[in-house]
Amino acid sequence: MAVKADDRVGPRAVLRSVAFLAAGVLVAPVLTACSEEDPAGKPLAGQDIAPAERKQVADGGTLRWAVDAVPETLNVFQADADAATTRVAGAVLPSMYRLDANGRPERNADYLESAEIVEREPKQVVLYKLHQQAVWSDGREIGAADFASQWRALSGKDSTYWTARNAGYDRIQKIERGANDLEVRVTFKKPYADWKSLFSPLYPKEVTSSPDAFNDGTRRKLKLTAGPFALKSVDRKDGQVTLTRNPLWWGRPAKLKELVLRAVPRDERAEALADGKVDVAEVDAEDARRIDRAGREGGKGAGGSKEPEGRKGASVAHGPATGVTSARALRSWAVAHGSDEKAAEEEAGVRRKRGRMISEYTAQQSALRGFEVRKSLEPAYTQLALNGSEGPLTDERVRRAVARALNRKQLADVVLKPLGLPPVPVGSHVALAGQAAYADNSGALGGEDTKEAKALLADAGWVLGGPVKKEKKAAGAEARKRDSESSEEAGSPDGETYVVGEDNKSDADEADGKKTPGQLAGDSKRYKPELEPDSAPGMYAPEGTAAPAEGVKGPLAKDGKALSLRFVLPSGAGSESLRAVGRRIAGMLERVGIRTEITKVPETSYFKDHIANGEYDLALYSWPASAYPATDARPIYAKPVPGADGSLTIEQNYTRVGTDQVDQLFDQAIATLDEKESRSLIRKADARIWAAAGSIPLYQRPQLVAARTNLANVGAFGFETPVYEDMGFLKNPGKPGPKHS
Repeated sequence: MAVKADDRVGPRAVLRSVAFLAAGVLVAPVLTACSEEDPAGKPLAGQDIAPAERKQVADGGTLRWAVDAVPETLNVFQADADAATTRVAGAVLPSMYRLDANGRPERNADYLESAEIVEREPKQVVLYKLHQQAVWSDGREIGAADFASQWRALSGKDSTYWTARNAGYDRIQKIERGANDLEVRVTFKKPYADWKSLFSPLYPKEVTSSPDAFNDGTRRKLKLTAGPFALKSVDRKDGQVTLTRNPLWWGRPAKLKELVLRAVPRDERAEALADGKVDVAEVDAEDARRIDRAGREGGKGAGGSKEPEGRKGASVAHGPATGVTSARALRSWAVAHGSDEKAAEEEAGVRRKRGRMISEYTAQQSALRGFEVRKSLEPAYTQLALNGSEGPLTDERVRRAVARALNRKQLADVVLKPLGLPPVPVGSHVALAGQAAYADNSGALGGEDTKEAKALLADAGWVLGGPVKKEKKAAGAEARKRDSESSEEAGSPDGETYVVGEDNKSDADEADGKKTPGQLAGDSKRYKPELEPDSAPGMYAPEGTAAPAEGVKGPLAKDGKALSLRFVLPSGAGSESLRAVGRRIAGMLERVGIRTEITKVPETSYFKDHIANGEYDLALYSWPASAYPATDARPIYAKPVPGADGSLTIEQNYTRVGTDQVDQLFDQAIATLDEKESRSLIRKADARIWAAAGSIPLYQRPQLVAARTNLANVGAFGFETPVYEDMGFLKNPGKPGPKHS
């Protein structure tokens, strides 16, 4: 499963994984107790897919769906698989289990008549009974040979298979044919609680029988498929993958004739929608607002104004002419018709260009009225990661102080409230509200308490007024300089660094609206970054505004060093909300005396060069939620293992924080076949992860999908696995199905 920093940032990975540090000198608080009431609750937001009965959906048509890129591989078990790989697999390959609206696994009746544990002692045995009509695209029955071949490829025993994971498959002892060809008997050598995660998707034995077929044969094509759609072509030149209705599909026939996945960069999607190149696309908050605005404006021009530029009172409120007030328009007209011929010619050229841009924008807005934004919450959450491998954050007390300084509700408000989505902080590292393993264990660490945060810092030896030595340039400065230089070459502000907390001034104070900007590193002038789309007006107070009364006066210091943390954030158009959250966090930390050196780095280097390499103290990125946390969360929070050469094996624990106790709880959970007991162990592990304060979950990520208003059963899916065969265009667009609340 993929880790995300925002809509564009994050490595392509199939696994979900991360980790966190020991309980240290502080005693972990009492864990969340189990009660009869299910602590998992319900999802914070439901699906928004314009649901419609199949009889309301027309037969035929082509649905064009925007993806980030044509997938590098069609094999989801390879390291460079991405979201498009998963989408193709979901439409053309068998999955024994799918996720329901609560993010919980449910049997896929199109492939399985039943699946259950039939023996527990001396070995765990699961018996699968396959659908009687389930066949591959060449007519061969799906059977035990396909299961056995996939197990051998993914077991980890043969290193010539290029696999990104073998979790679960390495616990299988053997796979046999059952009483007949439709039965598959899987025997485990060690108990495996998450057995439902296996064989989803299932590849045919022709793909998994040899390393060559598995490694290279699945990069551009699939020999056989078995879903409602079949793979027609992968056209890298035109940037699209075409799926076509499968004539051998035994389930409900696909409504669409074709499903085309078209590569469209995120910053070009609004234009692609308006130009009719795609019918559905995940969009960022800015484009979502634009599409919503187009719907509200109706027949009006861009910005809701029909007046031509130059007339008194004319103003295009949005788009290319944003900021062209009546006064500026009048001055432009005067210059263009003035006596200075050179100035008049230049201004006339500017006006013509602006007019073309406005005309194009207006036409696009008119076309975008045929779309709507369907909103839900992704099955993923954004966290503040604290690197516990070096610097002040090696001390658990400092990490806990960072956590206690945060108002997580306010941070959720920044991203979710403007979108009309529930701004509820996430209470678990291993699951989200509605999923079976979810429980709010944040009480194991505690909520916002600036007094407690300051006490923790004092206990760790960070005190006011201590002497501060002039430090030499940090080792990481060269990397930050390179980021800055590469950004300057590209003509962007990437690599920009500024310090929050200098001169005893507050960079951001969400609570009472008193905010002054941070200071550019090495510059005596105050830095005033431009407001970004998710920033609220009045976010920065006039220069010289005093810090809040409760703010710490002067730097905290220890052993001659000021308490300052490197806060690395991605730059780029798709990361505005992430940077807005980062600024709020910096302001909250400043109130307890923690300075932050905020550095914006190019998205291409953000994860690889900073997060994965440990070149940060604080960072924001996201993890997807898993229906199988005992398997998938284990490597995320596993205790790093030191090697003989002094290096650390961290798996996907990018905070480098972990404990033996957390590892033991996950190990017990994965080996427990009692589902209730396994959930209890996972929740205990989560509470201890909270107590270690290596990662602070903040909010569930928004999911914004623009879709044609006459499209049914497609949009913001939330937890639930898409049902590809039900997607299509309404016969009567005037009567769409009701939205889920």
